[in-house]
Amino acid sequence: MKSPLLSIWATAVFLTFLSQPVQSAGGKQCVCQLKNSERPFPMDKLDNIGTMASQCNRTITPDQMEEMDVLTLGLQKRLEQLKDSMAVLEKEDDGQLYGAVSLRIIELELAEVTELMDKLKRTTRSRQQQSQATSSEIQNMMKEMKNLEEFDRMQVVKKHRENQGIKKHLAVCQQGLQVTPPPPTPARGHCPQGQLVSVSGPRTYTLTQYGTSYPYGAWGKDPNPPPGKESMHWLVALTSSSVYANYIRQYSSLSTIVVGVGPTDTVIASSNPTTNTIQGPNVVMYGDALYYGCYYTPSICRFNMTAHTVTTVALPQNSGFNNKFPFGHLDTTYTYTDLDFATDESGVWVIYASPENFGNIIISKVKTDSPPALGKTWRTSLYKRTVTNTFMACSVLYATRFLNKETEEIFYSFDTVTGEERYDLRIQIKKMQTNVQSLNYNPQDRMLYMYSDAYILSYDVIFR
Repeated sequence: MKSPLLSIWATAVFLTFLSQPVQSAGGKQCVCQLKNSERPFPMDKLDNIGTMASQCNRTITPDQMEEMDVLTLGLQKRLEQLKDSMAVLEKEDDGQLYGAVSLRIIELELAEVTELMDKLKRTTRSRQQQSQATSSEIQNMMKEMKNLEEFDRMQVVKKHRENQGIKKHLAVCQQGLQVTPPPPTPARGHCPQGQLVSVSGPRTYTLTQYGTSYPYGAWGKDPNPPPGKESMHWLVALTSSSVYANYIRQYSSLSTIVVGVGPTDTVIASSNPTTNTIQGPNVVMYGDALYYGCYYTPSICRFNMTAHTVTTVALPQNSGFNNKFPFGHLDTTYTYTDLDFATDESGVWVIYASPENFGNIIISKVKTDSPPALGKTWRTSLYKRTVTNTFMACSVLYATRFLNKETEEIFYSFDTVTGEERYDLRIQIKKMQTNVQSLNYNPQDRMLYMYSDAYILSYDVIFR
């Protein structure tokens, strides 16, 4: 594109040419001798300004601007985790092996905090130097542009700038007239904390006590625990063929499950697999009861952790089970994930699919009685086999998909209160392993609990 300043200069030169008619030697022709009375336009200076502007755009990127916020948030979360670990140590230190292991964990956390602080300092200094250098370059460019405007004898650039200002004011005025009214205040109990906007972490990342033996499983914390079990964490590993389990392992606190000490096992069935055995990894704990897919039947099982009894409720006819509609992506299928259980502020949900809904996800509310019962049901347009996992938060279903080995993405939501369905979410979750076998949200601590290739991880869910 031709430079406006260059066009102005050419016009000015043309208009200020002086013509002097001169008769030719033969007396039959006239020629004009032209002289330019204007200074030549310094095109090299304009090119230099364009180069400097391009360099500024390449130097300052959105990722660099966000890096400080990410580091600050990470440091804040690490300090909170360190504080929690110190509190647990003071409360549960037995003066022996457990105390020594806890101290070692705290030492590692302190090292991570120190490393984050050093990185934050280095990044801050680098950004300050970059800001000063950029500011100086911008001042120089503005000074040069003012000098170049001296060549604008017809004031075209000045008028163009005034017109641009008027256009901006007009756009602001139009936006004010067409402004979208603020959303209504959420109904009581429906997302009072706002909308889910990001997931940070992982905050916890460790192998289970089983090591890498069992890649399928689930873990978490009861969002509606009985008195005395507020800090209890549970773990279910599919110990038979990565499909079945017959007992639940519990730990008194987060520190004990991270270290892998002092577990208590509660047996559901004497053998594995058999009637009442857990089938599939997507299980949840709510109200001191475990909800899971029953062995070889399209039914919901509820295991009472105190009474050690199992009650069931059947899913609607033709609901997928026994690996008919599992989660997965192009590279793999997460076997026997037909039923996905979830907890949120309102209780327990079950996510599944059926041929009548063309393999698309169905959401049903689970009434947490004994026996359990199915409540209201919603049908979505999301095909279940293209999804890697789901969870519920504030009565909204969120679905994830596989991006790459390091990243999972929350891309879809279905609001059971409003019926709104969205495919445009871009909320990324940083993974430490390739696959995600289970994912569940706990509204009590606003944490997302993940089981990933035998590792257990937790993430902070951020609402705004």
